[in-house]
Amino acid sequence: MIAIVSGFVAAILWAASTICTSRSSRIIPPTSVLGWVLLIGMVVSAPAALVDGVPAGFGAEHATLLGLTALGNTVGLLCAYSSLRFGKVGVVAPITSAQGAAAAVIAVIAGEQLATGAGLALGVIVLGVVLSSMKAGDDALQGARARVAVGYAICAALFFGIGLYAMGRLAEDLPVSWIVFPSRTLGVLGITVPLALMGRLQMTRSAAPFVLASGLLEVGGIVAFTIGARHGIAVTAILASLFAAFAAVAAFFLFRERLARVQVAGVAVIAVGVGVLTGLRA
Repeated sequence: MIAIVSGFVAAILWAASTICTSRSSRIIPPTSVLGWVLLIGMVVSAPAALVDGVPAGFGAEHATLLGLTALGNTVGLLCAYSSLRFGKVGVVAPITSAQGAAAAVIAVIAGEQLATGAGLALGVIVLGVVLSSMKAGDDALQGARARVAVGYAICAALFFGIGLYAMGRLAEDLPVSWIVFPSRTLGVLGITVPLALMGRLQMTRSAAPFVLASGLLEVGGIVAFTIGARHGIAVTAILASLFAAFAAVAAFFLFRERLARVQVAGVAVIAVGVGVLTGLRA
């Protein structure tokens, strides 16, 4: 049950972050948004990491997984932010949410066992995610800008999947602070610092609230995911992918983005899968 609740919380936080980023990435460049988000995450997580201290038994495997977490999360965020600059939330978010499916597949390949019923329920949820990414009869996927958005979203899903799985593995041995802080610090060294030195780390008054919210919400989502992953990486990863459905619905009300019928069907399929999964895991 902890995996289910944590997955839902992560989905809500990441959906809110997606909505905020869809605004900020159209005001300042995606690279600047990413640079600030990484810096905010590092600052927020630093006190807890200092209090916890270096974990006992920290070794080469942990360092490798932290590197994968930083790579997957940083590149995934950059691709997601770039995608939101060109495409609609209702299209980008569902495609990006395939990160959960990617992480779950990696987890199963690595040996995580799932009951038959739970596996089928996860499959139903993945089907819903796929359906929610389809926009039959809509012009959202047409044109050069839309194709660029879809390409970035697919890349984001792949890298996020790597990062989610690595975080899930780390959650078994390390405190949450030592999953968030090192990965964000590596991202700051690789993205924020170079941008600042080149004078390309931009910020405006209108973008600042959205960027700050994104930075805090991203960290909150990672914390929730990490807690849930300790009780099941695959389940938490798939449920966290519900952020796409939440973001699409929010975009409909906030930005008047229309959902195609196939997307509505996808959301319904996701709801059924989640209901079945909850019953099996309760």
